[in-house]
Amino acid sequence: MGILERFYKNIGIDLGTANFLLYLKGQGIVVNEPTLVAVNTRTGQILAVGVGAKKMLDRTPAHINLIKPLMAGVISDFETTEEIIKYFLRKVSEDSFISRYKLAAVSVPTNLTEVERKSVEDAVMSAGVSRALLVEEPIASAIGARLPVEEAIANMIVDVGGGTTEISIISVGGTVVSKSLKIAGQRFNEDIMRFVKDEFKLIIGEPTAEELKINIGSATSLDEKMEMAARGRDIGTGLPKEILVRGTHVRAAMSKSLKLLVEEIKILIEEAPPELVGDILRRGIHLSGGGSLLKALDRYIEKEISVQTEVVDDPLTCVVRGLGIIIEDLDKYEPILSNQQKPKIINP
Repeated sequence: MGILERFYKNIGIDLGTANFLLYLKGQGIVVNEPTLVAVNTRTGQILAVGVGAKKMLDRTPAHINLIKPLMAGVISDFETTEEIIKYFLRKVSEDSFISRYKLAAVSVPTNLTEVERKSVEDAVMSAGVSRALLVEEPIASAIGARLPVEEAIANMIVDVGGGTTEISIISVGGTVVSKSLKIAGQRFNEDIMRFVKDEFKLIIGEPTAEELKINIGSATSLDEKMEMAARGRDIGTGLPKEILVRGTHVRAAMSKSLKLLVEEIKILIEEAPPELVGDILRRGIHLSGGGSLLKALDRYIEKEISVQTEVVDDPLTCVVRGLGIIIEDLDKYEPILSNQQKPKIINP
């Protein structure tokens, strides 16, 4: 390894609303942690980042603030975003000082404005990277899933993330039609929190809602009857209380959001060129992102749309693996990514 190659590295950054994933050229995925920062508001000191900060969620005193620097895939706190990138770059640095990062391939939602795209570039470059190459999440997902994105054939991918769901049809190396929705993992958590409050008169935090979603949540009915204890604060007495939540309750809580998600997928297919719709019927719909791990989501979409639907391998890391493939073979992919025309964005 030459001296320049040692100190000038290429990286892939999946800057997600819920999770931050980092791919280092030649090594693979080296970071997979929550996009969360704990800050002491009295001193301005960063107390914890990632997993350490998530342990504090809904458990902190007044002077400790937990910041999610991205909302629905958009940077809402520039300085904190910059700090979280710097933190993880330091963490994976092999040397006593931060290695210089020549290029970062960074995933972004399809509907970002030019100002929002510029803020992502600035945050990455301010953290010590010489150049940022923005890659739309559906393109990165499709490449990570090893779909033939460069061929003249439809690749339909639904990337269900933490803050947004990206629905796209990709062909000949570009996005033909695309839609970005704020119906994703965090929305499902909020639905569950609201349902438990209305139905059981119990206030629970987001970590508990996420546990319910992961452990007993499903998009459609399952043969197995599932239930789980949930603890929170009783609205009437203000005292701690434990209830038993069933899988049917969690499914009912998410049903409206899931129905909206399917409706948006239908609208996107209706807007696609007829030949590509024929390809979709033959090749099916591919689900990626952490949200696609919701039990039976593929079966639910397949039933509602009458198109074969499958979850890609390891959907949580699909985007960052796609970014990794791009930086490992930059000469092949950079011309496609750098000269992408804006796809037709369908407004929800």
